Amino acid sequence: MKTESRLKKVLSTNQFAVTAECGPPKGADPEIVLKKGGWLKEAVDSVNVTDNQTGVVRLSSLAACALLRQAGLDPVLQLVVRDRNRIALQSDILGASALGIRNILCLSGDHQSFGNQPQARGVYDLDSIQLIQTVRRMRDEGQVLGGEPLTRPPDLFIGAAANPFADPFFYRVLRLAKKVRAGAEFIQTQCIYNLTRFSEWMEQVRDRGLDQQVYILGGLTPLKSARMAEYMNRQVAGMDIPEEVIRRLKGVPAKEQRREGLNISIETIQTLKEMRGVHGVHIMAIEWEEVVPEIVAGAGLLPRPTF
Repeated sequence: MKTESRLKKVLSTNQFAVTAECGPPKGADPEIVLKKGGWLKEAVDSVNVTDNQTGVVRLSSLAACALLRQAGLDPVLQLVVRDRNRIALQSDILGASALGIRNILCLSGDHQSFGNQPQARGVYDLDSIQLIQTVRRMRDEGQVLGGEPLTRPPDLFIGAAANPFADPFFYRVLRLAKKVRAGAEFIQTQCIYNLTRFSEWMEQVRDRGLDQQVYILGGLTPLKSARMAEYMNRQVAGMDIPEEVIRRLKGVPAKEQRREGLNISIETIQTLKEMRGVHGVHIMAIEWEEVVPEIVAGAGLLPRPTF
C-alpha cells in the first residue's frame, strides 16, 4: 500500500500544521530515536530529523527517519549539501522514497567548523536551491541530473528553510521566491522571537503572492533560561531575540524561567495562528522534545487531525 505524506494532507486541507524536530543521538542506539518519536507521535503531524546539525557526527537522518516511519510517524528527511556530492544526494533521495519517507527538507547545513570535525572538507557540489530543483526534477520528470531516466521516480513533498531575520532584510523575501520557483512546496522558518519583524516579512511575502504558492510554517524554539536567550542572540547567526523577551525571562526566578519560556512559545503560536499566510508551526525543542506536547496543547492545537 502506497504511503502518503501526512504533512501534505494536513496542509492541502487548509488545516494548521504542527511539525517538530527530533535530534538523532551521537551514537547507534535506535531506542533514543524511538523514545523521542513516542513523545511527539500524538502531538504533531510530522517529525523532522536533523542531518548532523551544527556539523556534529550523529546517527544519520535517513536511518532515523526509517525508524520513525516504522513506528508510525510521518518523518521529514533533512538533507544537507555540505557532506554529499550530487551522486550521493540523489542516491539518498531515492533511498528515502523507497523506505516510505514522503517529506524532504533541502538545506545547506551548518558549516563544519562549528562541529566536532572542523578538519572535514565541505562538499557543496550543489547548493540548497539546486538541491530543491534536483528533487523536483527527479520526482516530476523522472530523471536524474544529466537526463538519464529513473525506473521509478521518488515521491516526496519538497521543503526548504527560510530565515526572515538575517541581513540584508530586503533580500530575505527574494531568496524565498527563488526557493519557491525552484520547487519548494513548504517552508520552515528560523525560530521566531521578534514578531514585529516576522510580521513585516510576512507582509512582503503576501505582497508577492508567495503565501498562495507555498505553505509557510513559523519556527519556534522554547527558551530554557535568560542565559540561553542571551547566548543565542549573541552567538547564533541570523537570530533575533528582542531585549523585552530577555527581560521577561530575567523577571522571573531562575527555577521558573523554563515555564516562562514555554509560555512565550505558546503565545507566539497563538499569534502566528491569526497571521494571514502562516500555515503552521515548526517546533525545534533542542534536546527537550518531551515538552512539545505541552506546548501544542497549551496553544489549543490538540487533538491533531485524523484522516
